[in-house]
Amino acid sequence: MAATTLDDVDVQLRAIISNLYLLIVQAHDHQGPGTQQVMTTEIKRLLENLIRLSQSAQRLPVYLPLDIIEYVEASRNPDIYTREFVELVMKQNQQLKGRSEAFADFRDIFAREIMGAIPDIKHDVKQIAEASGGKVEV
Repeated sequence: MAATTLDDVDVQLRAIISNLYLLIVQAHDHQGPGTQQVMTTEIKRLLENLIRLSQSAQRLPVYLPLDIIEYVEASRNPDIYTREFVELVMKQNQQLKGRSEAFADFRDIFAREIMGAIPDIKHDVKQIAEASGGKVEV
C-alpha cells in the first residue's frame, strides 16, 4: 500500500465538501423526481468519497505525544494543555533571554577590566569582544 500524503487527504476533503455543497444546492432547488435522481447520485458519490477518505486516513502517519493522550484520558481539555505549554515556553524564553543579556554584560565588563589591567593586550581583547557581539571602548 502506498503511503497517503496530506495533499491526497486535502483533495479528498475538497471533493467531500463539493459533494455536500452540491447536495445543499439541489435540496434548496428541488424540482421533483429529476432532482431526486441527481441527489441520489450525488449521495452515492459522497459515500464513495467518505469511504476513500476513511481508508486514506488509516494510512496517514500519526504521532501523539503520550502527555497529550494522558491529559485527554484524565478528562482534561487539550486546549488547556496547549495554553499551559505555550506559557511554559514563553517563561523559558524569558529566562534564556535574561541569561543571554547577563552573559553579554559580563563579557563587556570582563573585557574592559582585562584591558584596564593588562594594557598590552587591549587590541586582542577588543577584537575578541567585538567578534562575539560586544562593544568595548578602548
